[in-house]
Amino acid sequence: MLFRLLLVFTIIPVIELAVLIKVGGIIGTFNTIMIILATGMWGAMLAKSQGLLVLQRIKENMAAGIMPAEELFNGALILVGGALLLTPGFVTDLLGLLFLIPQTRVLIKRYIERWIQHRIDSGRTYTYWD
Repeated sequence: MLFRLLLVFTIIPVIELAVLIKVGGIIGTFNTIMIILATGMWGAMLAKSQGLLVLQRIKENMAAGIMPAEELFNGALILVGGALLLTPGFVTDLLGLLFLIPQTRVLIKRYIERWIQHRIDSGRTYTYWD
């Protein structure tokens, strides 16, 4: 696990840097910086609006006595998407945007749910309530 985290925290910044250098060479440094700042601000606004919608649905479910598991999962994905959008770079911005758009978030949730179920079925992940 530590090795995977090390790879993520070294490879992703290198990829981001390479993309930023390439884009900066094509459209210029100022334009590249402006795009990065704009996506960061836009991402923060989108994360806030999506997060508030999820919080509202959590409140509604709790008031109705329903466990808001789906909304909590959405909230976690929105949090990750917002963090990715605030990270400077085009690759993380694209990934963050995918986490914040409700239609693509549904696809990401399905993938994660299948991945978790596969790990449970293969015995690589354990549940503590069984």
